[in-house]
Amino acid sequence: MMLADTAGAVPAFQLEAWAGVRLIAVERALERWITTETSQGAGHAAPAALVEAMRYAVLDGGKRLRPLLVMAAHEAVAVDAGAGSEAALRAACAVELIHAYSLVHDDMPCMDNDVLRRGKPTVHVRFGEADALLAGDALQALAFELLTPQDDSVECLTQARLCGLLARAAGSSGMAGGQAIDLASVGHRLNESELREMHQLKTGALLQGSVLMGAYCGKAAADVLGALEAYGAAIGLAFQVVDDILDVTADSTTLGKTAGKDADNDKPTYVSLMGLERSKAYAQELLAQAQQALSRSGLANTRALAALADMVVNRAN
Repeated sequence: MMLADTAGAVPAFQLEAWAGVRLIAVERALERWITTETSQGAGHAAPAALVEAMRYAVLDGGKRLRPLLVMAAHEAVAVDAGAGSEAALRAACAVELIHAYSLVHDDMPCMDNDVLRRGKPTVHVRFGEADALLAGDALQALAFELLTPQDDSVECLTQARLCGLLARAAGSSGMAGGQAIDLASVGHRLNESELREMHQLKTGALLQGSVLMGAYCGKAAADVLGALEAYGAAIGLAFQVVDDILDVTADSTTLGKTAGKDADNDKPTYVSLMGLERSKAYAQELLAQAQQALSRSGLANTRALAALADMVVNRAN
């Protein structure tokens, strides 16, 4: 029997190994920056009880998908791996802080009123509603503080671009706007276009923004930015489609949050609109769109971005 010649074959990309190294850097940075001391070394120390709630909300939990997207996009476009690395690390942490703040607020009784997040009691259950609200506010502010260091580690133009990207992704035309539509849609049947718009804002904007922030750290050209923007849009929507699927197919232990809550709260989802099998097929269609966008980018090093897209669609939680 003849064996295939494997000389010169490109080894399979090991996402777990790639992500592990970068997640260590992100976790260490978050651990270092979420403290009672101000990151700029001036001003009053933060109250210890507030910082405890902030650290509880962020550390030791979550997939860290958004930071990984920042770093994968940066590495894909950077000519010199070291160029923009400090900006990319700060952007990765900043986008995770915004994500964490949004979860703290979304879980509160005035929003989704959830009691479980990342396999542990939600912040308002653990610390009370007032401290949870303040912790979310402080995490949001800290995100922008990280993007604007007082030294020369991140050039001013990059700081401005990153702050603008993150603000738009998180604000009324992004995540917050999508959450407002979500709350207003409870008990109403949305059509596919309306549902897509809601999720492109609520979930997709911050995921897409993560990709673009990484690309800006690597000083991507305009045509590359366009392709990565399309990639980010596809995986941003795919993430929510899969979330809707898992809400009806997985249990709370697997998800680390309350399963079945969308149906219990009469929220519009892709599964309620399309059915389970059509939703699964749509997620695969979006994965194909993401991979096609990477091909259009012309970038040589997109294996991490491709693997992350596959993880988004084929994940179990």
